Amino acid sequence: MSSETTAADPLRLLRGAIGRPIGPPSVAPDPVNQPMIRHWAAALEDHNPIYTDAAAAVASRFGEIVAPPMMLQTWTMPTPTITGIGDRGGSPVATTRNPLAVLDEAGFVGTLATNSEVEVERYLCLGEMVTATTVLESVSDVKQTRAGRGHFVTWVTTWRDARDEIVGRQTFRMLKFKPYGGSTP
Repeated sequence: MSSETTAADPLRLLRGAIGRPIGPPSVAPDPVNQPMIRHWAAALEDHNPIYTDAAAAVASRFGEIVAPPMMLQTWTMPTPTITGIGDRGGSPVATTRNPLAVLDEAGFVGTLATNSEVEVERYLCLGEMVTATTVLESVSDVKQTRAGRGHFVTWVTTWRDARDEIVGRQTFRMLKFKPYGGSTP
């Protein structure tokens, strides 16, 4: 069996998941809150007063404190569990089988993030609850890159508020590749 035939089987399996959610929805463990916003703004040295100053926020077009739009992913990140992290391969949370594992098993063990695009529909306000759903969007045919032969895998994460209205989305693309110098061609 050629390496191209072997690579087609995981590719077929992975492409069968296109359009379907990758795991269950991720529900924010906490509502949008001032302490998290304050820590984010401080860490990034973002001194926009609409994030932390109630008077400035009320006078703004928002009329209240809002979260920095790039915090979308932050709200739905699970609380890390340190116990047993080594047994989980370094993952800070318990995981189900990663759909990209079929590429790893076929020798595409290298991972490079290639691009990320974020669309913000609206800013989040204090007290809002957010849910995220991630869907596999596409898997390319094998491509030759400087890093090695591999597949570009794209997924889209959509964040929704408690009314199920979309507040933002992220399209994320990565290259899963067979590194040069490895045991697989």
